[in-house]
Amino acid sequence: MSRVALVTGGSRGIGAAISKALKDAGYAVAATYAGNDEAAAAFTSETGIKTYKWNVANYEESAAGIAQVEADLGPIDVVVANAGITRDAPFHRMTPEQWHEVVDTNLTGVFNTVHPVWPGMRERKFGRVIVISSINGQKGQFAQVNYAATKAGDLGIVKSLAQEGARAGITANAICPGYIGTDMVMAVPEKVREGIIAQIPTGRLGEPEEIARCVVFLASDDSGFINGSTISANGGQFFV
Repeated sequence: MSRVALVTGGSRGIGAAISKALKDAGYAVAATYAGNDEAAAAFTSETGIKTYKWNVANYEESAAGIAQVEADLGPIDVVVANAGITRDAPFHRMTPEQWHEVVDTNLTGVFNTVHPVWPGMRERKFGRVIVISSINGQKGQFAQVNYAATKAGDLGIVKSLAQEGARAGITANAICPGYIGTDMVMAVPEKVREGIIAQIPTGRLGEPEEIARCVVFLASDDSGFINGSTISANGGQFFV
């Protein structure tokens, strides 16, 4: 029987690449999305991967959605907490609303996604928790105090879960992508994009599939001794 993987924000961008790669690796995959019904329907039509709509910032919605996934596919073995948003502004202009929106989705959303599946993983003595953080959670970024804080916090979640879950056969790891050629990045003005690429030693943007391959490895049995770690997939732009 196939292991079940849940990918939040799994129907677009990096999340879509992750969902497809896990399906190709033999997992039964459920992908969540927040609001774009048309994109989610197109993704399901293209891939055959079922999508589920809920707001990861809401615990009750997350718990109910996860219960539905498990009713449809079986107990969740792999969680990929990928859903995230940005609300960028210089700190002196950042509003409390911009702060809370990003914290609620990018940080509390990880709690809301992992917490409901954690007891089952402990009971079954197996689990893979993979959190998609960011290079900007490692080094900070102008106008991203909120985003950088959440992505740094995600690393703390992973390091702590790794210690709590290890004896139950659960690993928790993070991936910190650098700048990836998603629709969001490609929509940046060309001159700005060229400036970003100039800072990357490999001289190019990353590809969503490169992040997905990291996820597939961390989800596998082969990664069982890797726990509490961070993979920095940024083309050499930043070293920890």
